[in-house]
Amino acid sequence: MAASAKSFLADAGYGEQELDANSALMELDKGLRSGKLGEQCEAVVRFPRLFQKYPFPILINSAFLKLADVFRVGNNFLRLCVLKVTQQSEKHLEKILNVDEFVKRVFSVIHSNDPVARAITLRMLGSMASIIPERKNAHHSIRQSLDSHDNVEVEAAIFAAANFSAQSKDFAAGICNKISEMIQGLATPVDLKLKLIPILQHMHHDASLASSSRQLLQQLVTSYPSTKMVIVTLHTFTLLAASSLVDIPKQIQLLLQYLKNDPRKAVKRLAIQDLKLLANKTPHTWSRENIQALCESALHTPYDSLKLGMLSVLSTLSGTIAIKQYFSSTPGTAATTARSFDLVKLAQECCYHNNRGIAAHGVRILTNISASCQEKDLLPLEQDAVFGLEALLVLCSQDDSPGVQATLKITLTCMVKLVKCRPHLSQSVVESLLTQLHSAQDAARILMCHCLAAIAMQLPVLADGMLGDLMDLYKLIGQSATDKKQELLVSLATVIFVSSQKALSSEIKTVIKQQLENASNGWTAYRIARQASRMGNHDMARELYQSLLTQVASEHFYFWLNSLKEFSHAEQCLTGLQEDNYSSALSCIAEALKSYHKGIASLTAASTPLNPLSFQCGFVKLRIDLLQAFSQLICTCNSLKTSPPPAIATTIAMTSGNDLQRCGRISNQARMKHSMEEFRNLATRYGDLYQSSFDADSATLRNVELQQQSCLLISHAIEALILDPESVSFQEYSSNGTAHVESEYERRMMSVFNHVLEEVESLNRKYAPVSYLVSNTCLCNAVIALLKVPLSFQRYFFQKLQSTSIKLALSPSPRNPAEPIAVQNNQQLALKVEGVVQHGSKPGLFRKIQSVCLNVSSVLQSKPGQDYKIPIDNMTNEMEQRVEPHNDYFSTQFLLNFVILGTHNITVESSVIDSNGIVWKTGPKTTIFVKSLEDPYSQQVRLQQQQGQPPSQQQQQRTAYSRF
Repeated sequence: MAASAKSFLADAGYGEQELDANSALMELDKGLRSGKLGEQCEAVVRFPRLFQKYPFPILINSAFLKLADVFRVGNNFLRLCVLKVTQQSEKHLEKILNVDEFVKRVFSVIHSNDPVARAITLRMLGSMASIIPERKNAHHSIRQSLDSHDNVEVEAAIFAAANFSAQSKDFAAGICNKISEMIQGLATPVDLKLKLIPILQHMHHDASLASSSRQLLQQLVTSYPSTKMVIVTLHTFTLLAASSLVDIPKQIQLLLQYLKNDPRKAVKRLAIQDLKLLANKTPHTWSRENIQALCESALHTPYDSLKLGMLSVLSTLSGTIAIKQYFSSTPGTAATTARSFDLVKLAQECCYHNNRGIAAHGVRILTNISASCQEKDLLPLEQDAVFGLEALLVLCSQDDSPGVQATLKITLTCMVKLVKCRPHLSQSVVESLLTQLHSAQDAARILMCHCLAAIAMQLPVLADGMLGDLMDLYKLIGQSATDKKQELLVSLATVIFVSSQKALSSEIKTVIKQQLENASNGWTAYRIARQASRMGNHDMARELYQSLLTQVASEHFYFWLNSLKEFSHAEQCLTGLQEDNYSSALSCIAEALKSYHKGIASLTAASTPLNPLSFQCGFVKLRIDLLQAFSQLICTCNSLKTSPPPAIATTIAMTSGNDLQRCGRISNQARMKHSMEEFRNLATRYGDLYQSSFDADSATLRNVELQQQSCLLISHAIEALILDPESVSFQEYSSNGTAHVESEYERRMMSVFNHVLEEVESLNRKYAPVSYLVSNTCLCNAVIALLKVPLSFQRYFFQKLQSTSIKLALSPSPRNPAEPIAVQNNQQLALKVEGVVQHGSKPGLFRKIQSVCLNVSSVLQSKPGQDYKIPIDNMTNEMEQRVEPHNDYFSTQFLLNFVILGTHNITVESSVIDSNGIVWKTGPKTTIFVKSLEDPYSQQVRLQQQQGQPPSQQQQQRTAYSRF
């Protein structure tokens, strides 16, 4: 077992750590066998860490069997420890290979005379319900224990019954009547009934079961009107409806009825909580009457706490499809139309409420209505929303308590949303933010700066005249060195970078550097430099990176900062480009390439095995190749000017006696075609980089996409102007507008794209065929226009917020990775591929894995001397399967043929498919070798043929073999 675990984990890519897995398991096993209870308990509780570190079935199966043995023979405290380990490691349970043996060892304790031991066993069975949902002996034990006279055992049976009901339709149908009898029975204590009722939330496997459970719950609500019973029953009612889906409208009406009519605040609070749950899960099931009833309750309640809860539900609904249904015009009386604006009336009342939470939900409702509904009579609400937001901003910016900060976040989020949907309101919103910045608390200032930056990224609303106020504030802040001040320096610098659409003035740079020298630490300076790189202010970034080079303690950090300094210097060289000055452009690109090559050398030195910087290296290498392609294109365009036009090329060749003059145009066209193919190849490589960046944020991916589009644009322009002006189509390259522009960089790039496309299209239509001089000028100006937009180094270049990786394990696997696996050529190899998806601290932040695509291919590496005529289909294996991970684990098998003798190289490559169906080439790629051997019978026949035996003897021998 240990040897197989070793090879298995080695194949999974753990390298030298496989010894740690075996030694860790042996160490824990030694602790389990110890005679001291403390050592045994310590060994048991260390198992979850082992599962987390080595999450493959071979080790987990062995470990769980050892734990089952401890559970079978240990005391109740050890059993309790094993139970806790099982509950913590629930996602690994399905990796147990010997489920029967595991259950058998655990289940033997159910026959104990100790009710506590039986109770722990029942809880253990309940925790394992996902892997043994249909075990009849477990079902029987749970039913039997529900009748026990020991309270501990009954509570454990209730826990197990709830878990099995959620997993097994048969168990749920069988236990439903038993639960109903116990709840309605007079002998059952009330506290036990309160624990039994929640089991009914799992009775959603079919319509009849759900209907009978709803009837029982309806009876309980009316029969037992005490507060605790009503609360538990109503909540179970809601969870059952949310799972079965068909009864949600009825449940909303029931909860609204209790909210309106029941005088108890606890019941009202429960009703509000459940309404919020249904508003989040199924907002489309809320009718206009439901929302109207909730508005009336909120208008009439005298309690602020209840009003806050109701407004929370309404603000959730206002951001969904329910708000459009509420304001949709339907034929009805005038009174109905007037009543439909109760929501607006409520929101307007609450905007200036003395409770900040109520005011925040009020402005949020107004903002969502303004953003979603375009009706003319609702347009005045925009100003109401702005005034409410400004009032709340003034109120919250003076207080730095945590509750107020949460309210301020809601306010600022609403401001960003309102400005995005209603750009004409941006000026007043930005002015109120800038005014409030001077008097606000530091914590509020940080959030307000984030809001200003978010608005300015979408719309160019921060004019140069506003920079003076920002710089004055920056000087004021820099006099203190507290943590809040450091954070504020970064936030304010970001706003300054965003608002400076062109290069920063020397005065601004001097102020920023001076404040950083006075009051900041190195980390703050690095964060500001990083923001400058993101916003395209490369001269500022270069100076900050230069100042930080001597302040780091690791050579990897030094090389990282040095590479960033070189990249910033390279991009700074490109800001001096001018149209129609092509020699200057070539020298600027050459200078930039020089710095980029220095930077990529430093970047390579900064990478480590744990942090290979693959995206950064790929992005920079593509940038280098793109600059070289641009430089080559300008050179080609310049050389075209020296070639005579086709009409007089022959005459000039004859006059000068140089026959090569006749072919100048043709050779340059070939160079243009090569240049076009080079740009298309670069676009493909940018696409590959995009596909490999599964963990990147949307802004980074959009940046890569823009680089790809710039390559396609130039290749299209070359084709349209020079190579094939007649057949080129402009439809597929037409712009979709700038409605979804998210940053200033994207806005400027899209502007260049549109300008170049319009110019190329107009030249193509007006001057067909386009003269070489005009086309060359157009191409060179397009290149310069693209390079004049400062490159943005987005977040993923510096920071990885989401981390996702896949570990693969193949079996059979050789003991030594270099050794091949032996297979006879008349047999098939069953290759089992198992994998584990590993996440960082924020799984699924940007996108989640829906399924994993596994591609298996084999290539013949070497073959024996004798050749056989084999159909070409049998020479390679190409297979693909898609598997959905469950609890971050997946497993599948492939059947491979190796008819041709020799050594075959099998490659297994994984890629992931996200919830939108997009394929991401994340890897990894794993390789094993297979040696295909000749089967003994064929080998014997071939040897006899080589020895030259008479055909009759061969025939006799074959006949003898055929008898067997």
